[in-house]
Amino acid sequence: MKFIDGGVCAAKGFLANGVHCGIRKSRTKRDLALIMSEVKANAASVYTTNLVKGAPIYVTQEHLKNGIAQAIICNSGNANTCNADGMEIANKMSELVGEQLGIDSDDVIVASTGVIGQPLDIEPIAGSMASLADGLSDNGSDLAAEAIMTTDTVQKQVAVEFEIGGKTCRIGGIAKGSGMIHPDMATMLVFITTDAAISAEMLKKALSIDVKHTFNMLSVDGDTSTNDMVSVMANGLAGNLIIDSENEDFGVFMQALNSVTVHLCKKIAGDGEGATKMLECIVDGAKTEQDAKTAAKAVICSSLTKAAMFGADANWGRVLCALGYSKADIAVNKVDVAFRSKAGEILVCKNGAGVEFSEEKAKEILLENEIDILVSLNDGYYGAVAWGCDLTYEYVKINGDYRT
Repeated sequence: MKFIDGGVCAAKGFLANGVHCGIRKSRTKRDLALIMSEVKANAASVYTTNLVKGAPIYVTQEHLKNGIAQAIICNSGNANTCNADGMEIANKMSELVGEQLGIDSDDVIVASTGVIGQPLDIEPIAGSMASLADGLSDNGSDLAAEAIMTTDTVQKQVAVEFEIGGKTCRIGGIAKGSGMIHPDMATMLVFITTDAAISAEMLKKALSIDVKHTFNMLSVDGDTSTNDMVSVMANGLAGNLIIDSENEDFGVFMQALNSVTVHLCKKIAGDGEGATKMLECIVDGAKTEQDAKTAAKAVICSSLTKAAMFGADANWGRVLCALGYSKADIAVNKVDVAFRSKAGEILVCKNGAGVEFSEEKAKEILLENEIDILVSLNDGYYGAVAWGCDLTYEYVKINGDYRT
């Protein structure tokens, strides 16, 4: 398995584009993305568990009841959430795509991201649909990745190449997510494409299993979005024998999918609103997998730990505090904590108590932009990883005037 270029266009038969249609005021920012498979594809999605959901979520859920899709349309700048005509707009978006591409409108995945509670005008989208479709290309992933960004500061895309049954397969993805990220299924918006042949049932199973260990272990600010969705399309053009059971080929596919999703998790965490550092909490030695996941997520979500990391302060007590209230089954007197970055690694807590360490060396380690928080519970054989970022002044500034 190797990482390659191409994002959502790396797999055979996928085209993408992104344009500025006028939803966002700045003409320098693209705000409408389209991804298309040249043939119908098996498809699956997972969605936000927030009771307040964007209209596109409901439309996509209906469209994917048969496990088939051929295109994804997504706008940024407006979430199309809590709007009286939201369903009408979301359905119209899929109809416009169907008409322009000559495909069934029910085979379109619809997504929106941006400000909640503001009406979404269909006219800019309708007026740009022809140019959006005409510009579809097999190197358009960059444009699509840019068009789904809101407060993101960098594009998030990745692709890998792997082999199943002697056939070369590819899987790639793009994501958007910077704030309002504390998923309970997925994170913000992620679109994944693959040319591997896999049944809709097994594709859904693969995605559902994977998000429990990837996107559900990601948090920027503790707020679960109304529009979270991860969608994947598999068009089968790689020509491998279709994966329709949990066999060896399914295991290979799961590994490839996980390589893509973990990469996107790290990109989202590192680009959290106002963030200066990407945090990865690695827990081992837990009694159960759930204890490990609960502990890791508690540390990543701790505002005090996040603030300490921003200040490059090796305040390991913040980590222990988060573990203590996490409700994971932990023997506190067995817990070890260390901090690690490319500048080195330092043990700061042993058996639930502080140890002597160099504050200067700790500071040097925590000044790096990628930091590992290592937690050994020393009470079992299970582990988990969670991702997040530091908490900065800039986060408050961004969200203090988000609408204005």
